[in-house]
Amino acid sequence: MRKKTAREIALDTLIAGRKDRAWSDGYLKGAIRKNGLDSRDAALATRLGYGILQNQKLLDFYIGCYCSQTPEHLEPVVLDVLRLGAYQILFMDRVPDSAAVSEAVELIKAYDRERAAGIVNAVLRKIASNKENLPEIPKNDMVNYLSVHYSHPAWLVKHCINLLGEQETEKFLACNNEAIETTVQYNPLKGSEEELLQMLKQAGVQVKKHAWLSGCYELSKTGNIEQLSAFCEGRFLVQDAAAKLTAMAAGVAPGMTVMDICAAPGGKSFAMAMAMKNHGTLLSFDLHRSKIRLICEGAQRLGITCITANSADGKEFIPDFVETADVVLCDVPCSGLGIIRKKPDIRLKSEQELSGLPRVQSAILDNASCYVKSGGTLIYSTCTILPRENEKVVDAFLDEHSDFYREAFVLPMPIGKVRSGEITLWPQKHGTDGFYICRLHRR
Repeated sequence: MRKKTAREIALDTLIAGRKDRAWSDGYLKGAIRKNGLDSRDAALATRLGYGILQNQKLLDFYIGCYCSQTPEHLEPVVLDVLRLGAYQILFMDRVPDSAAVSEAVELIKAYDRERAAGIVNAVLRKIASNKENLPEIPKNDMVNYLSVHYSHPAWLVKHCINLLGEQETEKFLACNNEAIETTVQYNPLKGSEEELLQMLKQAGVQVKKHAWLSGCYELSKTGNIEQLSAFCEGRFLVQDAAAKLTAMAAGVAPGMTVMDICAAPGGKSFAMAMAMKNHGTLLSFDLHRSKIRLICEGAQRLGITCITANSADGKEFIPDFVETADVVLCDVPCSGLGIIRKKPDIRLKSEQELSGLPRVQSAILDNASCYVKSGGTLIYSTCTILPRENEKVVDAFLDEHSDFYREAFVLPMPIGKVRSGEITLWPQKHGTDGFYICRLHRR
């Protein structure tokens, strides 16, 4: 069986996302592994797959300027091939324009669309010849301008402008389209920090200390990070700074009983277990039984033995755990709008398909509160930036639960004391994922 090229895999990723709602990161990893791509071609396939999703609306705007048909009236696979070619022409200096055009023409033929080869050739040649003098996006409507220029849905741009204003919104959108390094947390249960850094250096990984979060590092040139010996030995945990801050806000300590209600794949459970020095009881739950294996495998790799993982619906009451936990963490399912820079597919979601999330989030928070003992802590967190999934969910909860209140907590500088008991982290402000953290105390 013929192995597919990097461009074919990138195209297949776009098609799988459109047809099967497949996540680009998972699909790309699987296709790269299946086709045995070397590191160079794997990087190309990943750059193309992610880059097109990050710039899809902008690419469509330019395609529409040079095509007799509007993008929405083109056959989907033809539009995907045009996006693939246009991205290489406009965003990749090392790919000659002629190669981008010819590869796109051959691709559309390979997908049994020979009749569309002329359109693909003509449109991409026009984009290439005009790339130094491209049409301007109209600025009479700032929501539409920012939506197209940064390829984010207009409904999200509108919400962000209401929250942040136009200038800060543009910074947020731009940040979502930038390449980011991989953030990891040193695992104190598996050797010293110096040993970890030496192992990474010997593997050729570029390591930069996190600007303000101790024990965290930003890695680049990792290759397949899961193949690094330091990863296999469990010497670090791949985790964004925002996720570690959530675990820090929980204030766990050795000997505590802790519950993580929506735990998979286990990152926050692992961070709390490290803070507990692997002493105590940490119960990790997730709705999907298949994901429990990920928690167990991760705990084993990291040398964590205080975690017990089980499948459970966060909305369903478990009588045995009533008022037994010192800390309960609810990192609930959410729209994921704070991690668009890592999962560009999220920007393709409609506002309507996300509208039911607050109801689910409220049900989980309400149920989880039953497990917090008197004097205990309840953490509510999401990886989104919308108040309707964050502050408003907590407000509604507190209206019904007078025995809980928001409690101040302290995070490392430059954040410091969070007096209100809640904070929204923004990538353009804090250099983290977009994240909401709220600490609640039970009287």
